[in-house]
Amino acid sequence: MYKSRPFLFLMSCIVLTVSVILLKIFYPELIYFNSGLMLAILLTIFLPREGSTYLFAAITVLIILFTYLLTNAENKAQALPNQALAVFVAILTTGLVIYIKRLNRAVDAERTHQMALFEHAAEGIILTDEKGQIVMLNPAAQKQFQYKSDELLGKTIFILMPEREHHAFSDLLEQYDNIPLYKSFRNSADSFGLKKNAEEFPIEISRSHYTRLSEKFVLIFITDISSRREFENNLLQQKNMLEKVTHDMRKMNIELENKVLERTLILQEALQELEKSQLELSETLNKEKELNEIKSRFVSMASHEFRTPLSTILSSASLISRYLGAEDQDKRDKHTCRIKSSVKHLNELLEDFLNIGKLEEGRVFIEKQLFDVKEFLQDTLDEMSAMLKPGQEIDIDFTGEVMFQTDKRLLKNVMINLLSNAIKFSEAGKSIQVLGVNNGSQLKLQVRDHGIGIPPEDLPHLFSTFYRGKNVVNIQGTGLGLNIVQRYINLLSGTIDLTSQLHEGTTFNMSFPAFK
Repeated sequence: MYKSRPFLFLMSCIVLTVSVILLKIFYPELIYFNSGLMLAILLTIFLPREGSTYLFAAITVLIILFTYLLTNAENKAQALPNQALAVFVAILTTGLVIYIKRLNRAVDAERTHQMALFEHAAEGIILTDEKGQIVMLNPAAQKQFQYKSDELLGKTIFILMPEREHHAFSDLLEQYDNIPLYKSFRNSADSFGLKKNAEEFPIEISRSHYTRLSEKFVLIFITDISSRREFENNLLQQKNMLEKVTHDMRKMNIELENKVLERTLILQEALQELEKSQLELSETLNKEKELNEIKSRFVSMASHEFRTPLSTILSSASLISRYLGAEDQDKRDKHTCRIKSSVKHLNELLEDFLNIGKLEEGRVFIEKQLFDVKEFLQDTLDEMSAMLKPGQEIDIDFTGEVMFQTDKRLLKNVMINLLSNAIKFSEAGKSIQVLGVNNGSQLKLQVRDHGIGIPPEDLPHLFSTFYRGKNVVNIQGTGLGLNIVQRYINLLSGTIDLTSQLHEGTTFNMSFPAFK
């Protein structure tokens, strides 16, 4: 039955996918059929291979793209965001299913290792409940007492010991909450186990306990010491003649006790490792939750930031077609400028996404270059002058040595990003100061504006991906700029910090070591 389940889930995925394909062909404009495709991807979590998940994810994306092509031309612009969101949800669902599959494989492997410790232990191990009823026992214990597992499950532990031992073990069970986690039950010569054929044999018992789901369990470790007992009896008979041998035997007993304690420590360490693994899993789940929140912010931001310029381009393009006369040239120029501005904004958005992608993939490399810092700052100012608002100006104050060696390209990207923000978040007529100090081994740069400032509660999060301050909701931006700046500065082995006061401005201070 178990082996047939993957086949049933595969058939369910195929049926769901085929059904949605047919429905999408006849009703391409109805996007809620996409939920069936997402469900098919989710059902592949019960299929053993990851390839099945990738297959249905690819089919889903192709179906969504195909149905978008089937959509009427007048509805395509309206359907594009919904279809794009559906593709994103399909990719996100695929990643989640693959992650859960891999997590389950890791848990199964860990469980296999733990069961191997139990099954292959040289000692007999018996698990009982608080009443002494046997819940589980390993092959070593079955061999010691010459019972099969099904003959002992559900029976009390007393079946494995002589009647004279019952009282002592009953007291141990009754004192469950008052005894240590690990304790030796009996070490004296009158501790015996009882085999299936009623034969007694000397044993050494140690026990541990734990509680699971409010149910108490006792873990009993049994060592067959028949050989040791026989050897000790022979030594006692020859005590007067073999004093030296007796001394050696005592030493051997100490070593054996140390081994028992050593095994106890190993078990305790294993429990600690298990707790550590649980904490790590909890941290991983928290990070996954944080990642999902970042992705949600990205979807919201991308939807808004891309939709606004696209709407502007569409409306301006429509209006230009109405202005046909020569007297309408000013109106045509106005809408042409709006289109150019929107295209430039879209290009900036894409540039931010491309930079983040390169940084995430480790495709940004350092290229050392010796350059004139003063000339570098002036070139950067000239490049940014076209963005200045009426009355805005950038003042440069540089002191120290002229030449400095670092990656000029990355440093320029940092300065352009910070100056763009200073211009964008400052009003017309406000000045921006750039201060630079170079002592040859270290370059310090400062960018200061007199703009809207940053709320104190936003300061700890400004360098996070997709994070934007609460007071800039009406100003265009992706929330990626400062994150990219920080990553570039880290690549340059530099540091950055900022101070800001609401409605008075923000100051960024940077420091870079010279590359040799």
